[in-house]
Amino acid sequence: MLAFAIFLATLVLVIWQPKGLGIGWSACGGAVVALALGIVDLADVGLVWGIVWDATFTFVALIVISLILDEAGFFHWAALHVARWGGGNGRRLFPLVILLGAAIAAVFANDGAALLLTPIVLAILLRLQIAPAAAFAFIIGCGFVADTTSLPLVISNLVNIVSANYFGIGFDRYAAVMVPVNFVSLAATLAVLWIAFRRVLPQSYDAATLEEPREAIKDPAVFRAAFPLLAVLLIAYFVTAPLDVPVAFVTCAGALVLMAIAGRWFGGGGAVVSLPRVLKEAPWQIVLFSLGMYLVVYGLGQAGLTDLSAGVLEWLASKGSLVATVGTGFAAAILASVMNNMPATLVGALAIGQGDLDPLTRELMIYANVIGNDLGPKFTPIGSLATLLWLHVLSRKGQTITWGQYMKIGLLITPPVLLATLVGLWLWLPLVSA
Repeated sequence: MLAFAIFLATLVLVIWQPKGLGIGWSACGGAVVALALGIVDLADVGLVWGIVWDATFTFVALIVISLILDEAGFFHWAALHVARWGGGNGRRLFPLVILLGAAIAAVFANDGAALLLTPIVLAILLRLQIAPAAAFAFIIGCGFVADTTSLPLVISNLVNIVSANYFGIGFDRYAAVMVPVNFVSLAATLAVLWIAFRRVLPQSYDAATLEEPREAIKDPAVFRAAFPLLAVLLIAYFVTAPLDVPVAFVTCAGALVLMAIAGRWFGGGGAVVSLPRVLKEAPWQIVLFSLGMYLVVYGLGQAGLTDLSAGVLEWLASKGSLVATVGTGFAAAILASVMNNMPATLVGALAIGQGDLDPLTRELMIYANVIGNDLGPKFTPIGSLATLLWLHVLSRKGQTITWGQYMKIGLLITPPVLLATLVGLWLWLPLVSA
């Protein structure tokens, strides 16, 4: 009960953020209390840091890359192209925006897609004078697809990195399993969002009111470097995977290269991007949050939650691989929706690692845990930090979505996408493992 009380108090502070208290400080405060009361010890600090450091610094580096490209106009340029491809047809524009969000989520993680794409889409919708009900559909679509299509690569979600590192899954193996599964999730997402919002989508819009995409480019040097750098990064992930090189090393190297170009460190002048501002806006609190929150959850696991979860997973496994896959995914989703997906990921990983499972069922459960923690946060606003930050960004833009509105939509559209994705995993994994 003491471990649970510490976790609950920490989670409340993380969500509430009284007087602007950073999520990292709240999590570290909970960890210090857990250490002081003997829930965890100093040896656990090193153990937990070994689990989270790669994911944490990969995430920070990805956001730095995203912020630099955003300041250079890269995402605005892409969104303007999509708006023009829509050809003035609102029903064509909607799926195109969803596809753009999926592409950004795959490469720049779910947080990058939700936090960077949403304000740009909002600005374009205002320019096009899209009706409020239709604009709401686009906004929900951007936030939803950011998580539901953050499956394909290890770098696409912090959850993916933690899980891959914990179970020793290489970048190439992870992609072989999850890229096809992500296509299932994308198709289900498009179908569900279309059914939910098709009646409010605009029949037409005036694309002539939009500026030319090239006018959105603020730093040509950074823009020209974007596609080659992203291609090299993607290749490097696959090349270094067999060598067990942490993805953080590759991602941080890419961030440093882009910072050098943006800051014109090797001459050339004409710097446009403010690197001090980018570094200030980088999510450094995530470093503290990852260590602190995982320590609190690790203590909760040692207090009995891991044993309980392992027992549930073993029971699911006894019912067959389909029940094991779907059950694990939905259990992870429900846990993530009430305790946040980051701690829920660790709980699931510890339980799977401890459970007495056959190899195929174990692997199915590993990926089902990832899917549940990637998609499950869409049930409630507290399910992920990305959703909380997304809602904060919207409120700053004058777009308020209440928790009631969010949960009504989330509980309606998330379950079918989650179910389709888990069934897709169950069908695909035995084939790719054969």
